[in-house]
Amino acid sequence: MNLRVGHGIDYHRLKRGTGLRLGGVDIDCSLAIVAHSDGDALLHALCDALLGAVALGDIGRHFPDSDERWKGADSRELTREVVAMVHKRGWSVINADLTLVAQKPRVSGQVDEMAAVISGLLSVPFGAVNVKATTTEKMGVIGAGEGIGAHAVVLLQKP
Repeated sequence: MNLRVGHGIDYHRLKRGTGLRLGGVDIDCSLAIVAHSDGDALLHALCDALLGAVALGDIGRHFPDSDERWKGADSRELTREVVAMVHKRGWSVINADLTLVAQKPRVSGQVDEMAAVISGLLSVPFGAVNVKATTTEKMGVIGAGEGIGAHAVVLLQKP
């Protein structure tokens, strides 16, 4: 059996707003993500991890912010397209581990919902996806509430 690991990272600035989307889940808060698409940093990091594992570059190569087709795009759709690319090459996801790095908004109450959405996008059991959140203890840009970041690691197999 062939195995591959992929790792992805994504960061976005925050601004005042009326809510944002993380891990495919709408979060009611007074913030918004500055991005060309919906800016879902968790799903963007996941896409980069998947693409990296199958040596297809990164999300910017496939969905560039210079292309108006992707303006305001729903990152769940981008993730579905990336998963299709992975499956087309004969790979399937074993598991995914994602970490949100943000001082705000607080999302600990939504991480299970995010894991459920992501497991559906990846076509894996709920227990194969872990989502967690951490802060930077008020250090740096993220700690000041000016940005948000995410990391994702995936394990793929090819029979």
